[in-house]
Amino acid sequence: MDRIIAAKVFLEAVKRSSISGAAEHLGMSRAMASRYVGSIEEWAQARLLHRTTRKLSLTPAGELTLPICEELIRLSETVSAVGTASHCTPKGLVRVTASSIFAEHCLTDILMKFLQLNPQVSVDLQVVDRMTNLAQDGIDLAIRVTNDLDPTLIATRLGSVHSYICASPEYLGRCGTPDAIEDLTAHNCLTYAHLGRSEWKFKQATGTVLVPVTGSFTTNEAAIVVRAALSGTGIAMLPGFAVAQEIADGRLVRLFPDTELSPLGIHAVYLSRHRMPSALKALIAFLKTALNNEGLTPPERD
Repeated sequence: MDRIIAAKVFLEAVKRSSISGAAEHLGMSRAMASRYVGSIEEWAQARLLHRTTRKLSLTPAGELTLPICEELIRLSETVSAVGTASHCTPKGLVRVTASSIFAEHCLTDILMKFLQLNPQVSVDLQVVDRMTNLAQDGIDLAIRVTNDLDPTLIATRLGSVHSYICASPEYLGRCGTPDAIEDLTAHNCLTYAHLGRSEWKFKQATGTVLVPVTGSFTTNEAAIVVRAALSGTGIAMLPGFAVAQEIADGRLVRLFPDTELSPLGIHAVYLSRHRMPSALKALIAFLKTALNNEGLTPPERD
């Protein structure tokens, strides 16, 4: 069976939690839709969906297969668009949303470069530190930095962000420098409510290590955590792009430089891949190139 169509049926079934709903949306019989889903499972050699009378849910194998199917469809659409891409000049308005810390330190400069290269495009950037509903809020593109992206969302991975454990010289002089990541449990840790509020995840040769953390301050605004760390109040887990200059200036000290935190994915989330406006398509491609060249992912160690 056509694997591109099968992948589309599988993604639609996951999105709608129903093979029947996918069949209706795609204009085919439920039996045909079931056969397409079955062909994907046969291809993956694993059961991808838990089927109940009320809804569908992904199996662990399904979680791994979902982004592969998304990429398969994206590549097929890219190939189909090759013939017309050179004749399509990006134009129109793109409404974008992102968190304040990412917008300030990364996104704004990239958008300005994009607009200079594409004079027929305009951007409306909405800076919000909450999850937005793209359809309800009239948003074309949301930039989300997370490892817990809803698998039913339509998204393209743009890059990754590495975080650092940092503290000011004043705090370390007053409270001492932790020698090992486990020592963080005895320190005042300043946390971000939406990531690492109660534990920080480290990557080591033996596997992932979770270190419980507590402290006197937490906030739902990541930029405030940076200011709190600079004040000398405690130790914080901070995105590298937001504190690179502070570390270079000596205002913050990076702790455990030989120990990595699990990187976070940067994702472009949008409503549909079908008939995507030229301006939106061009912006996503530009962001992917820029975010892979901006040093958000550190070089590999020798």
